Amino acid sequence: MYKRLTHTNKHTQETHIKPSPQTTLVTLRHGPGPRCWAEKTYTERRLLVLVCALSVALFFSLITVGIFYKETHPGVCRTEPCIIVASAVIGALDRSVDPCHDFYSFACGGWVRNNPLPEGKSRWGPFSSLWERNMAIMKHLLENTTMKGLSKAEENAQMYYKACMNETKIEELGAQPLQELINQTGGWALTGSWENNNFQEVLRTVSANYHCSPFFTVFVSTDSKCSNHNIIQVDQSGLGLPSRDYYLNKTANAKYLNAYLDFLVELGVLLGGSQETSRLLMQEIVDFETTLANITIPQEERRDEELIYHKIQAKDLETLAPAVDWMPYLTDVFAPVLLNDSEPVVVYAKDYLQKVSDLIASTNKSVLNNYMIMKVVRKMVSILDKKFQDAEQRFFEVMYGTKKSCTPRWKLCVSDTDSALGFALGALFVKATFAEDSKAIAEDMVSEIKWAFEDSLKYVDWMDQGTKKAAREKAEAIYNMVGYPKFIMDPKELDKVFNDFEVVSDLYFQNVMQYYNFSARVTADQLRKTPNRDQWSMTPPTVNAYYNPTKNEMVLPAGILQAPFYSRSWPKALNFGGIGVVMGHELTHAFDDQGREYDKDGNLRSWWKNSSVEAFKKQTQCMVEQYSNYSINKEALNGKHTLGENIADNGGLKAAYKAYVNWIAKNGEEATLPALGMTNHQLFFVGFAQVWCSVRTPESSHEGIITDPHSPSRFRVIGTISNSHEFSKHFGCKADAPMNPKHKCKLW
Repeated sequence: MYKRLTHTNKHTQETHIKPSPQTTLVTLRHGPGPRCWAEKTYTERRLLVLVCALSVALFFSLITVGIFYKETHPGVCRTEPCIIVASAVIGALDRSVDPCHDFYSFACGGWVRNNPLPEGKSRWGPFSSLWERNMAIMKHLLENTTMKGLSKAEENAQMYYKACMNETKIEELGAQPLQELINQTGGWALTGSWENNNFQEVLRTVSANYHCSPFFTVFVSTDSKCSNHNIIQVDQSGLGLPSRDYYLNKTANAKYLNAYLDFLVELGVLLGGSQETSRLLMQEIVDFETTLANITIPQEERRDEELIYHKIQAKDLETLAPAVDWMPYLTDVFAPVLLNDSEPVVVYAKDYLQKVSDLIASTNKSVLNNYMIMKVVRKMVSILDKKFQDAEQRFFEVMYGTKKSCTPRWKLCVSDTDSALGFALGALFVKATFAEDSKAIAEDMVSEIKWAFEDSLKYVDWMDQGTKKAAREKAEAIYNMVGYPKFIMDPKELDKVFNDFEVVSDLYFQNVMQYYNFSARVTADQLRKTPNRDQWSMTPPTVNAYYNPTKNEMVLPAGILQAPFYSRSWPKALNFGGIGVVMGHELTHAFDDQGREYDKDGNLRSWWKNSSVEAFKKQTQCMVEQYSNYSINKEALNGKHTLGENIADNGGLKAAYKAYVNWIAKNGEEATLPALGMTNHQLFFVGFAQVWCSVRTPESSHEGIITDPHSPSRFRVIGTISNSHEFSKHFGCKADAPMNPKHKCKLW
């Protein structure tokens, strides 16, 4: 029998003692002793080599397994940020709910329980909370007049805010500034007889000088079919209430219509009219708006931009809608730019314009005038004294279910300063809060999300190869803008932008009017310029993001690049589930039912093969039906109206998760958060859901269903994860569980 020698045997040590014959004899008597390599048989030598090889392999295997185990089981993160965020995640959960039965309630039940709706708010969630935090920072910056080295624009932002905060002066002036404005515009029937024939002049004045859009809206933007040119565009305008539905379904919306009429009557009384005259006049306005609502095209019927785009010349507007003197109107609105009757114009509401022209021609001129003046009054309410704001608050209590509150004046003033001088205020905000490397980190994340989306295109089985190649090229060409536009960090460039905006001390109403005039001049100036790719539609402190199809760009302001969407000290699972899904959402807008109609250069044209267009419509019909089956307070969602945002939500989640898995493949598994008892894959989905935790009044929910192109928060979570195989896999959901339906909608 073969006996293995050990390396620790003392008899193997080298010695100079020669063995005696007796020793040798004894050894032979007890069996064969150790033999040299040459004396071993072939089989013995092969076995020894094999044993040595196996030993070495085992040694290295154990090392490899140890390293792999460490990477795949990296332990628990016990840093302070991990402990804090783990506590927040746990606090938002409701463990009594099965995540496979109702994931929104599982992820957000605790948050909803611990976050009653704040006073004066109709809705509340992480977006609102972060905006409140950003506003507090902006308040400090606007009130800190001891800061040195400010640009003129930044000083003007502080002066604008200070004038807004001067309540003593605002109360002293009362309704006077607005009454003077109305008189300068030609007056109205509220305070005396009115028999003027000045419809065209009033229309031009309120449109050009007061930022109002009665009957229709006119603006300058990129030509959808020629993205390197700006062009005049005409579309239908909004109504006094948030949607046409409020006027048309009078039984269901009676309380809103009554509250609206009472609000208008109160405004009339505050502006000098009697109760009786005001009610008569305002009822005529509501009736007129109801007629306007009847001819207004619902938004869900306007989603195919190829169908509603009509390019004509300015002179053709006279034929389309003869009730308006178009050339004098356009000349005033876009002054000082010189126009002629061959000026190209894009009309997005051709049928509406024809009908509104007929309506203007057949309506009493006094009613038309009262309606236009009321549009101005509504716009000015928030910049007048407390009596006007209290009247508006009473209306909002009914309209949105908000409880009366003592909202600090500074919040209104910060928000309005952001609207008027947002890039000057944004410069202060960025310098105070935004770490420069955050921009680079976010840009790297965008690249990872973009890679994930492009890679997923390989597996889209309903799209032909040619269209798929063009789609990949479009995704690669998306221009990313993160944090803030560069010009705001250059004081000279910033001052140049706001050079034409005069701000005066202590006269808030006058400053707002100056802003309207400044904004109109900026708009007119764009008409003769090539679209500026670095021009932003959101200010840096904004807690939001957007995709612009005519520029094929996605924009992520500094305001949203913070917790709960992103933190450099958080696990990547939370960052990909938060800001990563936001990035994926905006990127996917390039391929939703509207964005897909634009090519990589931002031009509206047919770049898909017909077979892929039909397949796309078939795939998206699944989502239309899925979301239309959801309801809130027994009111069904409109899956057609919310289709674009639902496509973006689903595509964003998928791209962000794939990017996260790819990050793990390159960097290894992260440590898990303490006390959660969750894998990081589960944490990704929980992080995504908790961004959408929210509370909302029934009235606000009703308004959202009617007007918002986004689904309510609950269904942004449930609808999206119900279509995710990865979610069900990581939460172990059984087949046909509510969150794991057999039939899933699949697009990108």
